[in-house]
Amino acid sequence: GSVNVLGQDMLALSPAQLRKERKRIGMIFQHFNLMNSRTIADNVAFPLKGIKSKQAIQKKVAELLDLVGLTDRANSYPAQLSGGQKQRVGIARALASDPEILISDEATSALDPKTTSSILELLQSLNQRLGLTIVLITHQMEAVKQICNRVAVMDDGAIIERGDLLQVFSNPQQQLTKDFIDTTLQLDQAIDAVMQQPTVKNLGPDDRLLRLTYVGDSADQPLVAKLFSSYHVTANILFGDIQILQDTPFGNLIVVLSGDHDEVEAGIAYLKQQDVKIEDILKKEA
Repeated sequence: GSVNVLGQDMLALSPAQLRKERKRIGMIFQHFNLMNSRTIADNVAFPLKGIKSKQAIQKKVAELLDLVGLTDRANSYPAQLSGGQKQRVGIARALASDPEILISDEATSALDPKTTSSILELLQSLNQRLGLTIVLITHQMEAVKQICNRVAVMDDGAIIERGDLLQVFSNPQQQLTKDFIDTTLQLDQAIDAVMQQPTVKNLGPDDRLLRLTYVGDSADQPLVAKLFSSYHVTANILFGDIQILQDTPFGNLIVVLSGDHDEVEAGIAYLKQQDVKIEDILKKEA
């Protein structure tokens, strides 16, 4: 394979060329790798030593610490900071060389949920304020949901699926992607619980147990009410969830549709016309 960054095949570069290109890429890690014997300001200044004047370094460090919300911690030492604050120092240090791309390698994996959210909000702010491209490497699908615009799913070193965040979440093409998303949305647990309900154990011959996935405009429509008023099909909602991804409603329902066989089929056809994705749960379980 190849690794292309900013139009350059990184594997084809000489060591000198590679060192030059690396300056265009910042990186933050799961472990903060701060120098414990140096102040926060000195840690942030480290990549600039020998490149800028002392005065220019001081100015740049002050700007970076302000950017990550640590102005009052310039003279503190790493041992005096929380995990989230240490990661903010790591982010400031990674931005010292004004990179065009920032790679976040599992940068929130060691943090608690509240701190993780604050770091993700900071990264999103940097993306918007600086026009900075951020590559978020993570196993945390919640992090992907919170700030990503596009997603690439890797398995054994290969990209198996990629696309717009909403597209991948609403219509995953690979089983690994689907498993990740279902776990994140807690749909696996919901289906397990639903399968134990008396309603499901006593389905009629024409009843259908379905998962409905809807995106955008279809999420705002009274589709379930329409099933009854137009097709005389009742919908027993056993589970429901709606979230906002990229300012777009995205939701899932687990329902039992009951009625005459032909009317149920007509109701399902209507839902498909409204761009609702339909999955027959009993066929999946079989």
